[in-house]
Parts: sequence; structure tokens; C-alpha cells
Amino acid sequence: MTRRVVALVSGDVQGVGYRWFVRGQAGERGLAGSATNLPDGRVEVVLEGPDDDVHAVLEALTGPVAPGAPRHVVLTDHDPTGSTGFTTG
Repeated sequence: MTRRVVALVSGDVQGVGYRWFVRGQAGERGLAGSATNLPDGRVEVVLEGPDDDVHAVLEALTGPVAPGAPRHVVLTDHDPTGSTGFTTG
């Protein structure tokens, strides 16, 4: 089953390599999406792909190897779009 989620991650997640960490995690699992700094200090993470792979990356977002200090994740599910590739902004 394909899943698409948007995760808003708060905490110390800008200027610490967090977006590149997310890109690496998603890339290892072949997921599409993006990781973008928001003006309020959060990072918006969009992930799309097989449910198990999306779940694994979501677990890593606040795991012990995540750079910085991610504190809180707010998730919303969306209909898959068939996106490919991963971008950082």
C-alpha cells in the first residue's frame, strides 16, 4: 500500500543537517518527497511510498541518530500523488 504523509517537525532542526538526514533516510528506501525549512523554525517533511518504508523514516525523524534535537512531529495523511524523487528546500 502506498502512503503519503506530511510531517511538521519542531525542535532544533534547522542549521544542523536535519533535511539532509531525512533525504538520506528517504533515499535508502526509495521514497519520494521533500524536506523544507519553514519560517517558524520547523521542517516540513513530505514522504510518499510503501507504507512500511514511510513508517521506518517517520520513526527515524526523532530517533537517536537524527541530527539536532527534533522534539515533536505532527502528521497528516494525504492521498498519494505518484511523486518521484526527493528535494530539499
